[in-house]
Amino acid sequence: MPRSVEAAPPMPHCTSAPRLSDAGWPRARAGATLTIDLDAIRANYRTVRDLAAGAECAAVVKADAYGLGAAQVAPALEQAGARTFFVAHVDEGIALRPHIAPTSRIFILHGPLAGAEADCVRHDLIPVLNSVEQIRDWRTLAHGLGRTLPAAVQLDTGMSRFGLSEQDLAGIDAAPDGWRGIDRRLVMSHLACADDPSDPASARQRDHLLAMRARLPAAPLSLSASSGIFLGRDFHFDLVRPGAALYGVAPNDSAPNPMRPVVRLQARILQTRTVGPRDGVGYGLTYRPTSARRIATIAAGYADGFMRHAARDGRAWLGTQALPIVGRISMDSMAVDITDAPESLTAPGAMLDLLGPQHGVDDVARAAGTIGYEILTSLGHRYHRAYEAI
Repeated sequence: MPRSVEAAPPMPHCTSAPRLSDAGWPRARAGATLTIDLDAIRANYRTVRDLAAGAECAAVVKADAYGLGAAQVAPALEQAGARTFFVAHVDEGIALRPHIAPTSRIFILHGPLAGAEADCVRHDLIPVLNSVEQIRDWRTLAHGLGRTLPAAVQLDTGMSRFGLSEQDLAGIDAAPDGWRGIDRRLVMSHLACADDPSDPASARQRDHLLAMRARLPAAPLSLSASSGIFLGRDFHFDLVRPGAALYGVAPNDSAPNPMRPVVRLQARILQTRTVGPRDGVGYGLTYRPTSARRIATIAAGYADGFMRHAARDGRAWLGTQALPIVGRISMDSMAVDITDAPESLTAPGAMLDLLGPQHGVDDVARAAGTIGYEILTSLGHRYHRAYEAI
C-alpha cells in the first residue's frame, strides 16, 4: 500500500550541508513511531472470513478503523475481499466513501440523526435503523423522493442498547404505512456476551433474533461481530461483522489468540539519569528507589493513549527484555527503569517497544485494567505512522 510521506522543510543554501532523505524527517521529528501492518490486517480478515465460510464477511472500520486510519485500512481490507463496511456515524461514512470502491457498501450503525437522512442518500450510505423514529424519518424521505431507500434494521435481542423491541415491531406492523418505502438490505442484532463462549446469553439472543426476524419480510441476517464469529456456524447467518479481531485483539480469553499482531509502538528515549534512594521520580514523587537505578524518560504519555494509572503494572520492552514503567505517567512522557538493560542499547535516541511482538494490545490492556479495544482507539495522533510490515 502506498503511504504518504511528509516532505522535509527546505534546507538552507550551504554547499557542505549533508543530503537528507525526505522520508527520514517525519520519523526523526516524532517522539514515537506507530507501525501498522496492513498485511497482518488482510491476513486477519482472511482468517475470520474462512472461519465464517458461507456468510459474507464485512469489515468494521468505525472510530477511524479502531484508531489505525480508515483511509489506509479500508482499501487494504477491500484488497482482501471486503465489500461491505460498517462505521458508527454519518460523518465517518462520508469520510470513508472516497477511499473505497463505489460499489462497496457502507452501513451507518447509529443510523442518521434527525436531519441527516438526505446526507445518507447523497453519499450512498445505508443507515441501520434502530428506532421507530428513525424508521418514520427514513420512510418520509423515501416518500418525498418517490422511491424506495435501502436500510438495515436492528433488533434488540437482549442487550438493551440499540434496536427495535417487540413492542416497536408490533407498532410498526399495525401502522398503515409500516415499512413502506424501505428496502431492507439486512436485519441485525448484536451479542452482549460473545467474548465468553460459556455464557448462555448468546444462544438466548440468537433464538430471540430468529423469533423476531420471523415477523419481518425476508432479508439477510447478521448477529456476530468478532467474538461471535468464534462461537460457531450457528451464529454466522448471512453476514458477519468483524472489527477488533481484524486489528489483532483476541476474540476471547479461552484460547490462544489466533489473530496476527497488527501494531508496533516504539517510543524514543529522550534522556537518561541515575537516581538513588533519596530521589523521587515523576509527579508526586511516587517512585523512590531503594538503590541506585538508571531511569530513561521516553516520549509517550497519556496524551498518546497510555493511561496515567497504568504505570503500576506497565512495561516497556527492549527486544525480549521487560523494563518496568516507574512513577506516574505524564502527558507527554513516562519513566522506565533501564538498570538491567545494556547501556549501549539504551542511550538517548534509542527506541523501546510499548506495543509489539512481546507485548500486544491485550497485554497492555490487562496492565491498565481495560480491554484491547480501548488501547487501540486511544492511540494518539502525534506518532509518526508507518504502514509497513512489523
